[in-house]
Amino acid sequence: MGLRKRKAADAIKEARKSEYFAKLRNVPTSPRKMRLVVDMVRGQEAFKALGILKFSNKEASNRVEKLLRSAIANWEQKNERKAEAGELYVKTIFVDAAPMLKRLRPAPQGRGYRIRKRSNHVTIYVDTINNDKD
Repeated sequence: MGLRKRKAADAIKEARKSEYFAKLRNVPTSPRKMRLVVDMVRGQEAFKALGILKFSNKEASNRVEKLLRSAIANWEQKNERKAEAGELYVKTIFVDAAPMLKRLRPAPQGRGYRIRKRSNHVTIYVDTINNDKD
């Protein structure tokens, strides 16, 4: 790796030290269904968002709840202390499309209809509430 690339990589690494995030990759649900769940917690206080996800009827909410717990744990690991209620909030959360599995289903008259089994990637960033107001 050249000097310029190493400096750029080190700058990115330093910037990442102050960000607290978690990623969930290749989830076998459609991005559209996952976005319904993600929109419920965007911008919410972290422990309030956990409550919303816990009592949601959507199947995707279990996965997002586990991901949010992971992001909170990452924050606790980097700051070496426990998160308190009202301290963290969901700064950014987004869903991207992942590779699709393409399958064929038998159709009338010898044809085949294509089935697209969609999947997604979810990324969540948490931050402290008072850090936002500085």
